[in-house]
Amino acid sequence: EIQSRSVGTMDNNAYILTCPVTGKRVLIDPANEPDTILDALGTPTLEYILLTHGDTDHILALDEIRAASGAPVAIHPADVHMLGGRTVDCRLQEGEDIRFGEVTLQVFHLPGHTAGGVAFYSAPHLIAGDTLFPGGPGNTQREGGDFPLIIEGIRTKLFTLPDETVVYPGHGKSTTIGAARPHLQEWIDRGF
Repeated sequence: EIQSRSVGTMDNNAYILTCPVTGKRVLIDPANEPDTILDALGTPTLEYILLTHGDTDHILALDEIRAASGAPVAIHPADVHMLGGRTVDCRLQEGEDIRFGEVTLQVFHLPGHTAGGVAFYSAPHLIAGDTLFPGGPGNTQREGGDFPLIIEGIRTKLFTLPDETVVYPGHGKSTTIGAARPHLQEWIDRGF
């Protein structure tokens, strides 16, 4: 079960994933408005706080949510330096499985927007962070951005998933792999 809350002025998505069997939960990207996220949680019990990457707009509520829940924080090691000295409990790796209740999330490392960008997959759901949006890849025209690298990750990892996979991005509306895949060459041709 996936709940999404749009928070902050940048329309960031914070995702609450719940195991339908056990009720155990994780939070992905505590972006902003901690009270909104805590209200959505009801009780702040979480197995993990998972970060798709270290951009400030995705972690503005991290300290408050962590204090309320006591949950361990996980991020890819390449983005730890972006957290301003905050303690990280788990360092995510390509192919790692994160388990909560009877749900398993597979970690995809997808650099290009940031060096440590990741997505979390549990069929048919993909929490993509700022790697993939309905209109193409996330912003790579920034310091540390790498367009060929993000395209390679999208092509070789995400676009191998089934068409019906729902893509939940870091901002805005969702899409599916089947809807996005036919546009890959357009994105390559435009260069962003």
